[in-house]
Amino acid sequence: MTLVTNADFALGAKALLHSLNVTGTQADRVVLHTGGVPETALAPLRTLGAQLTKVDLLPTSDAFNTAHAKQALHGKAPFTKGTKPAFHTPLDNFCKLRLWQLPYERVIFLDADTLVLRNIDKLFDYPEFCAAPNVYESLADFHRMNSGVFTARPARATFDAMMARLDTPGAFWRRTDQTFLQDFFPDWNGLPIRYNTLQYLWFNLPGLWDWDTINVLHFQYEKPWKDTTPKQIACAL
Repeated sequence: MTLVTNADFALGAKALLHSLNVTGTQADRVVLHTGGVPETALAPLRTLGAQLTKVDLLPTSDAFNTAHAKQALHGKAPFTKGTKPAFHTPLDNFCKLRLWQLPYERVIFLDADTLVLRNIDKLFDYPEFCAAPNVYESLADFHRMNSGVFTARPARATFDAMMARLDTPGAFWRRTDQTFLQDFFPDWNGLPIRYNTLQYLWFNLPGLWDWDTINVLHFQYEKPWKDTTPKQIACAL
């Protein structure tokens, strides 16, 4: 399952779906999408076998939306380790929570800027909530979760509990869904980084990079389908 909130991320999802087909997944390939994605961007995903599910943005308060708008979020804690593309909209990330409303028993969620290099269907046997650490600069980041790949067990009760906690007075989730999910699942289970290998690992921690074992490659900053500067190496992988 993945999430697409604009035409740019639909291009990434197209590559993701192709990679899932090539690596032989036996699971449904579900694309959650918001109303801001044009049909011309969705049609290629349907052609690749995706089941498209339209979802609404979460009914969060004006105060919450203002606090998590791109300008406000980056103003409080600017990105200094990489460059996010202009089409990146942090508030949209919370739409991932909609998957807990869906009629599936087990879900593997993948961001639309990931590529599956080796089959990951075995993760369906893993419990909720499993995710890889947010490691791409220092081993000190092993305590932080990256939500680009995770396992979930959809349940309406879980979704309702999330909504009760998400938008409380003064709530601020610095890394949007990632910070929230790590708070909601404090006992989250760590996946090996091969299931969510972040692109900057390539030049920051090359000793951890092993093409022969990577299952999922995640372009968390610059995107390979867009022109990028200054770190072209991040998209030359």
